[in-house]
Amino acid sequence: MEKPANGSQLKGKMAKRFWRRFSEIKKILLGSHLQITIEPHQGKRIEHNGVKVELLGQIEMYLDRGNFYDFTSLVRELDVPGDIYERTTYPFEFSMVEMPYETYNGVNVRLRYVLKVTVSRNYGGSIIEYLNFLVHNYSPPPSINTSIKMEVGIEDCLHIEFEYNKSKYHLKDVIIGKIYYFLVKIKIKTMDIEIRRRESTVTGATNHVETETLAKFELMDGAPVRGESIPVRLFLSPYELTPTHRNINNKFSVKYYLNLVLVDEEGLRYFKQQQITIYRLPLQDT
Repeated sequence: MEKPANGSQLKGKMAKRFWRRFSEIKKILLGSHLQITIEPHQGKRIEHNGVKVELLGQIEMYLDRGNFYDFTSLVRELDVPGDIYERTTYPFEFSMVEMPYETYNGVNVRLRYVLKVTVSRNYGGSIIEYLNFLVHNYSPPPSINTSIKMEVGIEDCLHIEFEYNKSKYHLKDVIIGKIYYFLVKIKIKTMDIEIRRRESTVTGATNHVETETLAKFELMDGAPVRGESIPVRLFLSPYELTPTHRNINNKFSVKYYLNLVLVDEEGLRYFKQQQITIYRLPLQDT
């Protein structure tokens, strides 16, 4: 389910159907046109105190398991208390829904949108079903997208300058750059560029940070010489990236970094890291 730029209307085709069997109910079905169908077993009736559907936006912190933080909550009452004797369908829609954040599944946090159907009953407990759906938020290309220029240096031993063509990339973009060697008195063995994702979560008064290396690309194998330049061309589309998330509901952030790693012949490692921004363009969901 996608969120258009100017609000959204939750209707149209859903990704899948689901059902659950009970002693009185043959199935509860969410169909392809945002309608709920409740079908009793033959010869049975469902006595209930009302039927409702909720649209929820939730953040689940895995380190605080069991606790969901709702940032969106809408309810539609579908039926008043009574009895259901035969297959009954309830059409519904949620118009102009605020879905400000994109669906995300990370190491310590999950952001999800869900439709929750409740058939309220006095006996045997209420019957509840859930259906998760995806939300993707689009961003236009940035009006300002400056290049990145940085240096790696060890006094009188090493002086390297690297340059990337821009600092903001869409999910199917290509990172283009160059590495320049101005001074090399260390025997460099290999040089790699990595894409790293850093997920920061807040649980109570505690901050948790998880860093993943999503991609590793070898730029050089062997010793460079002074004056040499090495081109960089790294395609992002093969990797499972998400847009950058900044302080989502004061619960978590997701940032991306380009990490340059040099290893000398003695096994010593030298790093230089630069943050980049990832965003989603329209039509990037395939």
